[in-house]
Amino acid sequence: MATKKQARILDGKAIAQTIRTEVKDEVAALVQRKVTPGLAVVLVGDNPASQVYIRMKRKACAEAGIESFEHRLEESTTERKLLNLVDKLNQDPKVHGILVQLPLPDHIAEDRILTAISPEKDVDGFHPVNMGRLLAGTGGLRPCTPYGCQELLRRSGYKVEGKHVVVVGRSNIVGKPLAAMLMQKAEGANATVTVCHSRTKKMTSLTQQADILVAAMGQAGFVKSRMVREGAIVLDVGISRVDDPAAAKGYRLVGDVDFASVSKKAKAITPVPGGIGPMTVAMLLKNTVKAATPQS
Repeated sequence: MATKKQARILDGKAIAQTIRTEVKDEVAALVQRKVTPGLAVVLVGDNPASQVYIRMKRKACAEAGIESFEHRLEESTTERKLLNLVDKLNQDPKVHGILVQLPLPDHIAEDRILTAISPEKDVDGFHPVNMGRLLAGTGGLRPCTPYGCQELLRRSGYKVEGKHVVVVGRSNIVGKPLAAMLMQKAEGANATVTVCHSRTKKMTSLTQQADILVAAMGQAGFVKSRMVREGAIVLDVGISRVDDPAAAKGYRLVGDVDFASVSKKAKAITPVPGGIGPMTVAMLLKNTVKAATPQS
């Protein structure tokens, strides 16, 4: 009896490296035009995970030739002080992109801070103006993780046009914008999109219909093999730490998909880590270059 073939592993790390090389060339071309792309990253407090992300982004900027401006503020920083910094960065001609690392301390309203960033410098793609442009299909800067999902599919040779995409999760960071992207009347889109969430009834009956299944719930191992159609393409956006005494650090990173079982059923799947994460950083660099490119 033939053994079931293992799913193709979609190497986000390798594809992201290709994009970063392209970005480096684009930066070099801008420098020839006397424009050096600049990204300002703001970190409030000392969240360990945020500090790791900041280091990754700083290193990625340096490799691409993008100038990075880092602003570290105390946990007790007031909302007004942060708003003043954002306003200053909005006015700085050397800064083309502004990224305020989330989450912010509880006493600071995230939506107020994100809305204060100039839409033209909003490289995270979270400003209501950019969200509106995304929904209307009129350009703007796209949220990095959904943009990375779309680009990973495209560069892996999987067309979404006419396919049924099921997105599990409805956050403003991934679920909603990804659904909006993939339903657009545009290249790399034209999909039929279903969005499932914590209040969805009989979710498995919907996920089993997916040609492409995107897991973005933020719950470790949520998507089981029984929820996936044979031959589906599975993108795992989640990342969580789970205790593992056998691991060197005492924990390991896992996604929202039960990889061991689903990889035996899917046609292709992203790993965690090494899947969507590197793509998110690559698209941040791409957005920064787009924000820095003079409009003719």
